[in-house]
Amino acid sequence: MSESCFIPGNHGHIGVMWKTVSEACNLACDYCYYSTCGGQPKTINRIESEILEKFIREYMEISKGGVSFAWQGGEPLLAGLDFFEEVVRLQAKYAPKNTIISNALQTNATLIDEEWASFFKKYNFLIGVSLDGPKEINDQRRVTGHGMGSYDRVMRGINHLRAHQVDFNILTVVHEDNVGKAKELMPFYEQEGFSHIQFIPCMDFRSQDPSQPGHYVITPEQYGQFLCDVFDVWYNDGNPTTSIRFFDNMLNVYLHTEAQACIHRQSCPITLIFEQNGDAFPCDFYINDSYKLGNIGVNSLTEILSSPNLKQFLNMKPTLADKCKSCKYLNLCYGGCPRNRKWNDDHSQSSPDYFCRSYMRFYEYAHERMENVACNVKKRWLKEHVEAGLKIPKRNERCICGSGKKFKQCCASLLNSTK
Repeated sequence: MSESCFIPGNHGHIGVMWKTVSEACNLACDYCYYSTCGGQPKTINRIESEILEKFIREYMEISKGGVSFAWQGGEPLLAGLDFFEEVVRLQAKYAPKNTIISNALQTNATLIDEEWASFFKKYNFLIGVSLDGPKEINDQRRVTGHGMGSYDRVMRGINHLRAHQVDFNILTVVHEDNVGKAKELMPFYEQEGFSHIQFIPCMDFRSQDPSQPGHYVITPEQYGQFLCDVFDVWYNDGNPTTSIRFFDNMLNVYLHTEAQACIHRQSCPITLIFEQNGDAFPCDFYINDSYKLGNIGVNSLTEILSSPNLKQFLNMKPTLADKCKSCKYLNLCYGGCPRNRKWNDDHSQSSPDYFCRSYMRFYEYAHERMENVACNVKKRWLKEHVEAGLKIPKRNERCICGSGKKFKQCCASLLNSTK
């Protein structure tokens, strides 16, 4: 990214993630990259009210019609319902007229009860639930401080969400004990009616020091095979019924739109990560003093967004390894995640993403069938276009699918299938 691409004070959408209670958590998952998590937090230090209000006021002042908040931990529900009631009160207080406010919260769901679920529904929170599969798989790693499995409590929390019709998705960490069990995980998700799934490979960073390579608990070969196995189930004869984030992002590219997940985009989005004490960082994998952008309790939001460290961070993603520059799959991952690469001292060169071989294997494996899925989606788009009475492009006009091609060279051939 050139310097002209980063203009302090002229930002597009800015995402925000708060580490609501820092590392505090009521579970003790052994792969958690917070090394101090123990499952029995003695004290809960949540964001101070003065810092919270200052941030929300300043965030709303620079909003351009929409703001998004993500609440994580540790376990963010340990902050208490009164904390989140204060959040929505302050959001309403400072939001300019017609501002769209979105709140997402990642939780282990063990603390969700009727009251929590009712609150989430009332204020339209999107809930991410951490669950690593069926009981026998989940309870191997996702345990309490006493070593007891969490599955039953998680499912109880999910049932409260269902009863109140709260939108939620499932986040599964792929580790040594489930990486070879894709064909067990997928039927379980389908049986439970989990329609939106996100898989993240387990990476044990511990210190979160970006100058030190992370320890990866699964190999690129294992992860690549896992993605292929999941895809076989997801494909469903070209008409998937389950949303899997990795595949959705890949499909976006086949449909001529940009991927949503940061690791698959051409550049990292501007997303501010705030620790419970107000310290600001550019990414959840770069919680380190060398990347600190300031503190929202001391600095203004504009000052934080103008930090040289933010520009340095945003320059990393487009700094591709030589192998990536000539890769035929570059438009699907754009070099992957900067945290998964090895860098030289001045960050002018990097190796490919640790999972490069995973991605290349999967992209090759899924290509033809992903084209079929994209074709079916385009057929549905075209049918809806016709049924809505909208104008069909002439043969030499641009296609409605966004490919940039002439209609006759793109979706015109699909027109008969919509009748």
